[in-house]
Amino acid sequence: MAEYLLEVENLVTAFDTDAGQVTAVDGVSFGVRKGKTLGIVGESGCGKSVTALSIIRLLPQPMGKIIGGRILFQGKDLAHLSDEEMHKVRGGSIGMIFQEPLTALNPVHRIGKQLSEVILLHEDISKKGAWERSIELLKKVGIPSPEIRITEYPHQLSGGMRQRVVIAIALACNPSLIIADEPTTALDVTIQAQILELLKQLQKDLGISVIMITHDLGVIAETCDDVVVMYAGRVAEKASVDHIFNNPQHLYTRGLLESIPRLDSPRKQKLNTIEGYVPGLMELPVGARFASRSPHPKAKDYIKSEAYQTIRPELIETEPGHWVEDCEVVKVSESEEQSK
Repeated sequence: MAEYLLEVENLVTAFDTDAGQVTAVDGVSFGVRKGKTLGIVGESGCGKSVTALSIIRLLPQPMGKIIGGRILFQGKDLAHLSDEEMHKVRGGSIGMIFQEPLTALNPVHRIGKQLSEVILLHEDISKKGAWERSIELLKKVGIPSPEIRITEYPHQLSGGMRQRVVIAIALACNPSLIIADEPTTALDVTIQAQILELLKQLQKDLGISVIMITHDLGVIAETCDDVVVMYAGRVAEKASVDHIFNNPQHLYTRGLLESIPRLDSPRKQKLNTIEGYVPGLMELPVGARFASRSPHPKAKDYIKSEAYQTIRPELIETEPGHWVEDCEVVKVSESEEQSK
């Protein structure tokens, strides 16, 4: 068996609202291998970021809560650690890269203060030592003239440099795991490529594990070893990156892949789309949630059936390490496989 640094087992996360409790993450399970990158991909609202915030226990309070499952990290269940114990893990053993660096950084404090305070919080070190290490961290993430930049405020840096600072903060205490939540969304294409290359190089040099959360399958292909495809708060499919791209087993995964623009496509051809909308959190069925958007000819009959409201499909292993939701109307059929 692969050696996992993090194992999430049947995670259930819910939010209290005026209309009642809604479940944003519903029975999600996956593992992050040591030294490898796991990608979590899906449309906006599928539960990717809530999964990440559940792992590091930064859910909005008092509305958000973990109501089921386990989050096993280095032998500890993070879901049941005290706040004091979790403070030591968050920013120490687990680093977080947020998607918008301008909001992740405090605008009224200099870069050096924000970097060094993380180090001082988790390690027994002098202020001078923390400041010197902060300069080294800025060098490590490729920021020029770090002795000058460390004295500047976030607004004085470009978007790409701010994101490098956020990465430096995540790396400050030599974490075993980094969670990167859409780390390139707010950046232009050239800077995106630089940030992704930086993350790959840092992972190679430091041997850390990474959870890469994104809606961009190009980022997944470029950076990840394993992939979890989420839809409406559940795992639709999970496998190695090669299996996901070469042999997608879920119709949602295939729809995502077919919607990517390709260089060899005829000019002015319309992009493929996935028809319909993700159901609202108050309207989620017990059955296969992608059925309402499935192109399968039996999808409408399934939606009218009792099974749609009462039976939750299990994940089945279709080949070693490749798991997919077990429901006829959301799985790729043999005839579809042959027609590819």
